[in-house]
Amino acid sequence: MALNLLHANDRPGKYPQSWYAATATPGVHYPSLSGGVRADVCIVGAGYTGLSAALHLAEAGRSVVLLDAQRVGFGASGRNGGQLGSGQRQDQEALEKMVGQQDATHLWALGEEAKDLVKSLIAKHQIDCNLKPGVAWTAESARDVRHLHDYGHHLQDRYGYDQIEILDQDACHAMCPSPAYKGGILDHGAGHLHPLNFALGLARAATAAGAQIYERSEVFAIEDGPQVEVRTGEGTVRADHLILACNGYLGGLNEQVAARVMPINNFVAATEPLGDAAAQVLARDVAVADSKFVVNYFRLSHDKRLLFGGGESYGYRFPSDIAAKVRGPMSEIFPHLRDVKIDYAWGGTLGITMKRLPYLARVSPRILSASGYSGHGVGTATHAGRLMAEAVAGQSDGFNTMARIPTTPFPGGARMRSPLLVLAMTWFSLRDRLGI
Repeated sequence: MALNLLHANDRPGKYPQSWYAATATPGVHYPSLSGGVRADVCIVGAGYTGLSAALHLAEAGRSVVLLDAQRVGFGASGRNGGQLGSGQRQDQEALEKMVGQQDATHLWALGEEAKDLVKSLIAKHQIDCNLKPGVAWTAESARDVRHLHDYGHHLQDRYGYDQIEILDQDACHAMCPSPAYKGGILDHGAGHLHPLNFALGLARAATAAGAQIYERSEVFAIEDGPQVEVRTGEGTVRADHLILACNGYLGGLNEQVAARVMPINNFVAATEPLGDAAAQVLARDVAVADSKFVVNYFRLSHDKRLLFGGGESYGYRFPSDIAAKVRGPMSEIFPHLRDVKIDYAWGGTLGITMKRLPYLARVSPRILSASGYSGHGVGTATHAGRLMAEAVAGQSDGFNTMARIPTTPFPGGARMRSPLLVLAMTWFSLRDRLGI
């Protein structure tokens, strides 16, 4: 991949011009690394994964250095749809077939642990990020409605999960008055939040616990030996352990991870405040994701804007008019908003895997990696950070369960990911439009 996604679409050291950045709690400007430092653990990437790992390691008494090429929460952690979902990115029925009932049950438990972790961190560290309960999954076809209803009953019967509300067409329209949707389910145990404020809050908690954070400190080289040596443009970190927490912004730092985690772009727009008309979009303060492969996802902000994510990307450069890119799918779901004013529109890069499940790996005796959350990262990435912190301390059960998820490389490895992306997005866009 010729483009460096750390720099291809953004201004150096600047957050995107998003509604999140415009409304974020003012964050700290952390220094750049200069000179040599020593730490028990070096972490690359200050998103949810790296921040959570840094917090938990520092609380356990480890010396931690956390490096980011841009800013805390600069990547997907500060740009995403803000949905804290249950379970894993793949549903439990798919996991049962993939890994067997025992590991599927353990993965469900880990997913619930991830949600609880996010909620507990917000409460413990008093992170003001507008956490609210409720994520709905909606369907455009009778077939998909049946699948969602069956899945809701499956979670109740096999996993004892009693947080699902079954939505027929009338109930769905009472919640979300879009003509596109025929029914769905509402997960009261899931939630939604201000993602950048959550990341900034984790950073404050990590530094209060003793972690050292360095921004504008891009890693150019990693040397794995008796100690790991991590080199930036102006400094060096020597550490006993290294955690790679880069997700879609890994670049060429590790070929094993890059072959299995592909960066893709996604886009979000924030409308002007809708006022009383917000009830024509959502009558309940919940987040929504639909059953398309290229998912549309949306919710209302606390100032009654529609935050809508959608629009597929066929390359790594952001389109010149992101608002127009998102307006298309938004208008399909809400035709009455076809001409609504869009105040903010932004893009971001996330990491996906072939099976749409995270890739956790011990890539050497001293190096751990977690990425590829495939759009399910608010809880999973935060949890992965804690699992890696525990693995550094020798408590690896949770990490090992996640690492056993079969994660095959993309055909052709990292070099073929970009053309594969074009083919995949073209096919799934066509499939969604044809309803097949």
